[in-house]
Amino acid sequence: MFLAFLLTSSGAKPNDKNKKPKQVVPAIDCDMRAGKINLPEFIVQCPANCRQTKEKVYGTGVFASISSICNAAIHSGVITNSGGKVIVMKMAGQATYKGSFANGVHSLSLPYRREAFSVSVGKPKKGMIYPSTLVFVPSKPPAVTKDRLYTTVSPMTEPSTTAAPPTTSHVTTPITTAPPITTLATPRTTVREADCKVDIAFLMDGSWSIGKRRFKIQKDFLMEVSQVIDVGVAGAMMGIIQYGDDPVTEFSLKQFSSSKDLKPAISKIVQKGGLSNVGKALSYINKHFFSDANGNRGGAPNVAVVLVDGWPTDKVEEASRLARESGINIFFVTIEGPDENEKQNVVETNFVEKAVCRTNGFFSLPITSWFALRKEVQSLVKRVCDTDQLVCSKTCLNANDIAFVIDGSSSVGTGNFRTVLQFVANVTQEFEISDTDTRVGIIQYTYEQRLEFAFGQHNNKADLLNAIKRINYWSGGTSTGAAITYAADQLFTKSKPNKRKIMIVITDGRSYDDVRAPALEVHRKGVIAYSIGIAWAAQDELEYIATDPDREHSFFVDEFDNLYKYVPKIIHNICNEFNSQPRN
Repeated sequence: MFLAFLLTSSGAKPNDKNKKPKQVVPAIDCDMRAGKINLPEFIVQCPANCRQTKEKVYGTGVFASISSICNAAIHSGVITNSGGKVIVMKMAGQATYKGSFANGVHSLSLPYRREAFSVSVGKPKKGMIYPSTLVFVPSKPPAVTKDRLYTTVSPMTEPSTTAAPPTTSHVTTPITTAPPITTLATPRTTVREADCKVDIAFLMDGSWSIGKRRFKIQKDFLMEVSQVIDVGVAGAMMGIIQYGDDPVTEFSLKQFSSSKDLKPAISKIVQKGGLSNVGKALSYINKHFFSDANGNRGGAPNVAVVLVDGWPTDKVEEASRLARESGINIFFVTIEGPDENEKQNVVETNFVEKAVCRTNGFFSLPITSWFALRKEVQSLVKRVCDTDQLVCSKTCLNANDIAFVIDGSSSVGTGNFRTVLQFVANVTQEFEISDTDTRVGIIQYTYEQRLEFAFGQHNNKADLLNAIKRINYWSGGTSTGAAITYAADQLFTKSKPNKRKIMIVITDGRSYDDVRAPALEVHRKGVIAYSIGIAWAAQDELEYIATDPDREHSFFVDEFDNLYKYVPKIIHNICNEFNSQPRN
């Protein structure tokens, strides 16, 4: 027994040095962005149900640092929506990040971002141990400049030029002397990126009437705005157009991605001269400036801030109306407007009210003197960043032409048909209805087709909902293919150019004719097609009708009374798709 005890006690212990270190994987939440973690390479544990949460994804394969790690991993197929381990490797920024749809996640396009990352399966190589705790980038304190906001400007007179500029009726009273702009001790508060996600075009007045001195003040004002607004791809992006006889882009939205780079670029802008053709400038930004090629992000509201010395020398009403219908929020900053003696020279009276989104004063900022302009920096920035007030922005709720194609065949029956109409009304209820917002048209079909009402026939929500209730059940056969073609001819040929074309087909049985060719044709014409099948509807036909991916655009219920369950899903998908694609 004694010997046995000695043998047991002297047995070899495992050597701690030979133990394999255990990889500790820190957990993160769904919305953790890669740029928030201050490590070049690391491993993390993503939770379940992260797909399409708050933080967006930018790019495909290689992602911008402002992207959600977990959603990027789902998009890449590294993990599923059930969660899992992900290895993240930082890398240099890309010139562009291309958006795409994969694994249920929409990624967005983005211009240059200085830091990027890739994701891979969270299985470290043999012998590789990643940090067990994450190091986070320290949060920035509120930006307050050390220097005072304004510096003293000595009185100046207009400089003489060797060649006098052309004279026009649009000439404001020259300022020969002016008091110095006094220093303000109030510190500047910067609007952080997350607080101001807008795409802004500033239209500078470069006309001869403004003079070189005031043109310099205008540039100083825009430099101050660019610093206060804190330009960046996760927040506000800013471009500048100078207008005179004709508009010219000084720089596009995507050209500069930081306030630091913007300031010297603005200081180098040279005055064009000419008239103050604001209407022509508004037409220009509507047709050319807010495009994907120029850095328009689609999910961010479009804002145009027009600075005008005195008044425009052309008409603005028609150009501004078209711009508003395209979703551009127009602000007017008018400096030293016409006095009583000069009003006879104004080309278009009440031009500001005709141009802006609303006439409640929110979109107009009259300034009595050029020397008071810079005092309005904070006021203007606060307005353009108030996305709740940007009423002209096109959203998923006010940018559509929606066609409901409803099965009225004998197998539906009167009671079920009323249930279908209630479903249509419930979907419609969620949209903003008017001639310039979302419009709705409805077709009922059997062997034949009947246009119940066309786009724009009912231009407010109450009238539209009443019209839906009044639709009478038809009864007959089921020719879904012919109904899709009829919708293309009778409704979508009359769709407005700036509207998204959406078709929602509702059927309870297999079609007597082919649906594939008609569906392919409407897809080619840019129609986003949803299919909703009930009871005896054929799954293969629903998939042919629906736009890819099928799981986002095709739905099935076993009975009519369950249709209501898909109302929020359809609205969510329409909005998600809208917010993920740049507006053309």
